[in-house]
Amino acid sequence: MSRLVSSVPSPELDPRSLLILYATGTGNAQDVADRIARQCRRISFQCRVLSVDEFSAPELLSETLVVFVVATTGSGVEPRSMSSLWAQLLRSDLPSDMFEDLSFAVFGLGDTAYEKFCWAAKKLSRRLISLGAQEICERGEGDDQHPLGLDGAFQPWTKSLLSSLLSLFPLPLGTEVISETSIPPSRVVIQDFQEHITQPAPATPRANIDDPLQTDDAFYTATVRTNKRTTAKGWYQDVRHFDLEFKAEDMIRYDPGDVALIHPVAPPSEVQDFLELLRWNVNADRPITITRTMEDQSLPDHLPLYPQKTTLRTILSKHVDFRAVPRRVFFQYLRYFTTDEREVETLDDWLSPAGADDLYEYCHRPRRTIHEIMTEFRHVRIPRDYVFDLLPPLRPRQFSIASSLKKHPNSIQLCIAIVKYRTMLKVPRCGICTSYLAGLEPGDTLRVGIQKGLITLPPSPSTPVICVGPGTGVAPMRAVIEERVHDGSSSVNYLYFGCRSAIQDEHYALEWADLVARRELIYRVAYSRDGKEGEPRVYVQDRIREDAKQVWRLLQDGAWVYISGSSNKMPTAVKAALAEAVEKEGDFEKEAAVKYINEMMRDGRLWEECWS
Repeated sequence: MSRLVSSVPSPELDPRSLLILYATGTGNAQDVADRIARQCRRISFQCRVLSVDEFSAPELLSETLVVFVVATTGSGVEPRSMSSLWAQLLRSDLPSDMFEDLSFAVFGLGDTAYEKFCWAAKKLSRRLISLGAQEICERGEGDDQHPLGLDGAFQPWTKSLLSSLLSLFPLPLGTEVISETSIPPSRVVIQDFQEHITQPAPATPRANIDDPLQTDDAFYTATVRTNKRTTAKGWYQDVRHFDLEFKAEDMIRYDPGDVALIHPVAPPSEVQDFLELLRWNVNADRPITITRTMEDQSLPDHLPLYPQKTTLRTILSKHVDFRAVPRRVFFQYLRYFTTDEREVETLDDWLSPAGADDLYEYCHRPRRTIHEIMTEFRHVRIPRDYVFDLLPPLRPRQFSIASSLKKHPNSIQLCIAIVKYRTMLKVPRCGICTSYLAGLEPGDTLRVGIQKGLITLPPSPSTPVICVGPGTGVAPMRAVIEERVHDGSSSVNYLYFGCRSAIQDEHYALEWADLVARRELIYRVAYSRDGKEGEPRVYVQDRIREDAKQVWRLLQDGAWVYISGSSNKMPTAVKAALAEAVEKEGDFEKEAAVKYINEMMRDGRLWEECWS
């Protein structure tokens, strides 16, 4: 994501300076950090908002007031951007009074569907306290499962933070708290491009548009070689296998477990509809420039800033997500920009504490999008300068790579479920990035980035591995197995795969059968819907229980375990089945068996790559 460069004074020069450090994997923590900065502006704090990987533990020694915003990934693991700082903070030789001059607060982002909810934020809070720092307000823990999403915890926590800050740093004489009803300044100013040139603009301007993504060295141009459905025609879920080819001179590099980053593009017809809703369609293709005005607020990745030029159509196509389900702050901005009495009354009600349930029923429960909401609030007039304040950034999506570079040189393969589901609304909900990918045809090109993943392979190919990857969780497992087979491992690769039906959604079934025939894979599959009527459904954890004796033997031989897929109940159920194998076949007490599995995680022998 784009990094913020602050121009505000350092804490030594300004006692009302606040550092906000965020650790994010998908961008949500960065969005929360922006919102905290806006709120702190109301009580005359100047904020610096930075990614945590721009700071080290020694640099924190010069700070006196810091707010940390920390997401959690995988099995309670901190985002990769936080790994360096966390490793420094864990050093055993650090003095217990190292941060005695530091006051801090923490807001964690998590999902109670995961076993270790907000674990990274909890660990950071405890460690800072153990090093002498003072926590100025109770830790906030945002939960994606809350009816209001992160806002369920963020709203009350923000009030607590501001109260604590005002207690420690009373407002200067003559200064008042800025009302929440006051319109915040926009984070950019947008001007027509001809204001910066001496030549008159043509009647139908079609100037070349700048696209920083095309020149970003961290991304590569891929050509679609394959876009093939892997589930049966007519099956309820559309899962695709993609093969993306790169030029040899790009020399792409990735390892099993790494992630492909893909920037989606909104459908042109929907962009046009939204432009017309906002009444921006007349000038949608006129070149414009964007000048940043608020340094404590982030902007979309790869956004062309002055003197580069773009258009409103390009902004809606590539940089903001008008198909997102908005947060509460979106409705606050709608309230700023409407004068219609009925809309004002409705918005005031939803934004009040008593109206929270009504807002949930209208927006969050049915997953109503910004586009759909704007069709019902037709008197709202959004100034174009506020486009990045109302509309969330269209972030790149992450997809686990499903191939080994050693087997597929100059290629990345992906296994992706095309997101499409229904709510109480008539129009189905669709994932913007997966819909974009589903529409690609062989020969089409797109830009792809590569991000390090969470897992690593055993140093020796002779070390057994147990891969558990139901559904599209099989993607990184396929990469692991291909890499291992290429490196010469044989008969020590185990794959537990789960799906509903052998004839409907058994991804890569022919590949697994071929590897089994060549004695390079032990394949155990659970078909949850193919059993006889009345029989219990069978899942991957049931297959592990059936193989308890063999699983325990593999664990004794030093096997590494990989779990990938949905973060609902599966990862916990799989670890419970592993612990049962240890208890039953290793003659362990129940608590000791659970400890054995936890120690595997601590020692790097059990990895999770799961998502909600």
